[in-house]
Amino acid sequence: MDLPSFLAPAAILVALLVDRCWGEPPARWHPVVGMGRYLGVLGPRIAPAWGAPAGTVRPFVLGALAWMAGALLVVAIAFALMRFVSGGPVWLQVLVTGLLLKPLLAWRMLREEVVAVEAALGDSLAAGRERLGWLVSRDVSALDEAQVRESAIESLAENLNDSVVAPLFWFAIAGLPGAALYRFANTADAMWGYRGERQGRDWTWAGKWAARADDALSWLPARLTGVLLGFLGAFRGWRALPAQARRTPSPNSGWPMAAMALALNVRLGKPGIYTLNAEGRSPQATDTARALQLAGGVVQALAAAAVLWATFAWGNTA
Repeated sequence: MDLPSFLAPAAILVALLVDRCWGEPPARWHPVVGMGRYLGVLGPRIAPAWGAPAGTVRPFVLGALAWMAGALLVVAIAFALMRFVSGGPVWLQVLVTGLLLKPLLAWRMLREEVVAVEAALGDSLAAGRERLGWLVSRDVSALDEAQVRESAIESLAENLNDSVVAPLFWFAIAGLPGAALYRFANTADAMWGYRGERQGRDWTWAGKWAARADDALSWLPARLTGVLLGFLGAFRGWRALPAQARRTPSPNSGWPMAAMALALNVRLGKPGIYTLNAEGRSPQATDTARALQLAGGVVQALAAAAVLWATFAWGNTA
């Protein structure tokens, strides 16, 4: 049997099953947590203090070099792990590869966090804001009930790409090293990819490489996520989707968020920055449930695609 053609889809199914049944591994074993520690240690050494005199070349070069060093490290580790298990039985390779892939995607945790925001919002606006603060990095203290719900649904759509579709896309293209590289790039963008001040540091140039690298790696998966949400949502706004997606500052996150807004026919946005589907209604609790259903449908569609891929690969090699 041609193992490489069968390994990837079978490992995807194992990873999705493990995610469904057990969720995230302990933090001490979690590779994304390790990536965050690396980025957290180097970040203050790269980005100049806010307000301090600083040029553009030095922080940009340091940020780019630190990103490339971290990327090389995670790819090398992923490649070494795959080489280590490559000589074992087929079932063991599939199992271990799936277990290694699992921490690089996070559907169950994302779903539970969005459910928790809606449940907290049912108790009180203050509780909803507090719980939303676990999910997003923006200031939530002034958000009203509708804006809390909008933010949760937006985060669900955006992270459906970042935490599920894109890692699986790059795993299908380049194996475990591809998925690991993407998760590193996405984590670096989340920690470094800011314009201006964050936590007392100026990230305008220090985080530019990280932001652009994530943009490049997310370009195709984000559009794929938007298309999948659109098909599952059965909306008729295909012509409106590109224009709506371009309303966000990010070249990618607008695609899944706009698709979700159009599919639900709700208004989503970030106050003072952008509004998606402005003609839509304000989201209600039932819309959060529908959004979770649509996102879950995308995950199920990916699992079904993996089954078809595995069946085709098995048929061609049997």
